[in-house]
Amino acid sequence: MVTDTGESDEPIRVLVVDDQELFRRGLTMLLAGEEGIEVAGEAGDGVEGTSLAESVAPDVVLLDVRMPRRSGIEACRAIKESVPSAKIIMLTMSDEEADLYEAVKSGAAGYLLKDSSIEEVAQAIRVVSEGQSLISPSMAVKLIDEFKQMSRPEKGQVPGLRLTERELEVLRLVATGMNNREIARELVISENTVKNHVRNILEKLQLHSRMEAVMYAVKEKLLDLP
Repeated sequence: MVTDTGESDEPIRVLVVDDQELFRRGLTMLLAGEEGIEVAGEAGDGVEGTSLAESVAPDVVLLDVRMPRRSGIEACRAIKESVPSAKIIMLTMSDEEADLYEAVKSGAAGYLLKDSSIEEVAQAIRVVSEGQSLISPSMAVKLIDEFKQMSRPEKGQVPGLRLTERELEVLRLVATGMNNREIARELVISENTVKNHVRNILEKLQLHSRMEAVMYAVKEKLLDLP
């Protein structure tokens, strides 16, 4: 159901996938107490998590990076293939994870430290369910550094369509880890205008997520970054 404000009053259905049972159960219990969030299920490894995602079709999946049988990165790819509408937040013990780039490339919409507060986890779930990406500033820096090391496409590949100056400005702020509200405040424009710019950027670059757009922009030297 959609309210008069245009927002759905249906709860955000979340699947929790983590091999550490104590952490998984604790997180599930805490999320069950959050308004507007419903735990659709929990799984203890990547294989079980992928299967469960296919059957319950969650809105958001909290996915541990390190798991037996099938890693979080592999599970992320499989879930995005079978349930494209699901938004995936990777869970990690450290922001030093070497899999950050692979997670983004696999379709993850966010990257969250396991020591985050329940308020931060709940907010992350709400943010990615609205189609935004979520990554901490420290991780954003690491991600951009990784992108800079990537080789440029081979000659003969067609580059993306040129973005407008305003779109490049929005993309630069996305690259710093800002969400739509923060970008709107920085540029003194409405949040809906920011959403429109982000949508146009993705359409022009033929990409699927904000983080993929940043990756492409750095690779193609579209951003003036140090």
